[in-house]
Amino acid sequence: MGPLEGLRILEFAGIGPGPFCGMVLADLGAEVVRIERTEGPSGAREDFTGRGRRSIALDLKSPAAIEAALRLVEGADALIEGFRPGVMERLGLGPDPCLGRNPRLVYGRMTGWGQDGPLAQSAGHDMNYIALTGALWAIGRPGERPVPPLNLVGDYGGGGMLLAVGLLAALLSAKATGKGQVVDAAMVDGAALLMAPIYAMKARGRWRNERGVNMLDGAAPWYDTYECADGRWLSVGPIEPQFFALLCSKLELDAKDFPDRMTPAAWPGLKTKLAGIFLTRTRDDWAALFAGTDACVAPVLDMEEAPIHPHNAARGTFAVRDGVVQPSPAPRFSATPAGIGSQPPLRGEHTEAILRDAGFSAAEIDALRAARAIA
Repeated sequence: MGPLEGLRILEFAGIGPGPFCGMVLADLGAEVVRIERTEGPSGAREDFTGRGRRSIALDLKSPAAIEAALRLVEGADALIEGFRPGVMERLGLGPDPCLGRNPRLVYGRMTGWGQDGPLAQSAGHDMNYIALTGALWAIGRPGERPVPPLNLVGDYGGGGMLLAVGLLAALLSAKATGKGQVVDAAMVDGAALLMAPIYAMKARGRWRNERGVNMLDGAAPWYDTYECADGRWLSVGPIEPQFFALLCSKLELDAKDFPDRMTPAAWPGLKTKLAGIFLTRTRDDWAALFAGTDACVAPVLDMEEAPIHPHNAARGTFAVRDGVVQPSPAPRFSATPAGIGSQPPLRGEHTEAILRDAGFSAAEIDALRAARAIA
């Protein structure tokens, strides 16, 4: 169940943002079928981005397999592919033949650089894509190298998540018009879009084109992390004056002693004072002191601690499935709750069942097997 129940998605197996998009849609109730190669790694049950779907293995070098894939397209609402531009066309599975079989199809394309432009055919990874948007430049301490924010900005926020939004928007259009279309989701475009608020501050003169000198990049003493007596860390973010006043009160300081706290020139002195105070107690002592207040202070948890934090536990932000901890689906729905579906499939685990569901006869499946078009 879920708000997308009844939606059928074909996902051509890939890495990173494509599977993440498929996971989001599957979590929300869509039926997602992953088309995988007949050879290569067989998938892992612990690959959470593969959860909630079935897998069919097709040899896409075989004309019979291409025809089988096109028959699956006929019954799909949307398709996800993450190859370099031109690969699906060379396979005979590009937008033209797929939309020819199913005019209502939404054809989702996930790449780093996009379907066109000087870099369209170049290899790259998350860090490369966000490097061209200003995002990577802006993250880090002054005088130090830019810090990759894992691969969250390009692959997932600006990639897979934006593709999911694009697919759902195009599906609404297809429902209204009866016509499908191609969704060109590029990580460089999505990462640039995520930077819109920062570029807006720059346009208003509230963001300097430097690292570690701005309100949200760790320069401000009231928006940074602080080491505690036990070597662990606190996040401290009381931007608004009333929240900063509460922070000061808890630290036995007087907020009136810092009238220029919004002035960058005053930041180093205040940061030094706060750093010295936070070093006097452990992280969990500070967390207990600030718990339930509006001081905007929270402990920096590692990946072992986060799933068992009382707030996360109360909301079920993480789930234990098949003996392993993984993030729960999000967001929450009042009438059509999302949920974790089946465990991630092994490669080709559901090949015959998927073909039968698509209307293939036993003889046709035997013929595909004889032609080695399926695993």
